[in-house]
Amino acid sequence: MREKELRFVVTFHTTAEAMATEKLCREKAIEGKLISAPRSLSADCGIAWSSPAELSGRVKEAVEAAGIETQGFHEVMV
Repeated sequence: MREKELRFVVTFHTTAEAMATEKLCREKAIEGKLISAPRSLSADCGIAWSSPAELSGRVKEAVEAAGIETQGFHEVMV
């Protein structure tokens, strides 16, 4: 079993928004990946973007600048 770590998690209403975030972060070389939304969070589409917690500012700024609608921004142990 792997050890849990603090991650910055973005939840979405739709899968299209999650995939747009993945594409955006890849283009901007922001580390992270799509994951199943943690049970402790609610995500309409069930998919979330997870990045190291220290990148929270970069991720949030990029997503908001791109106009991608999110359900929420969270710091979670996953």
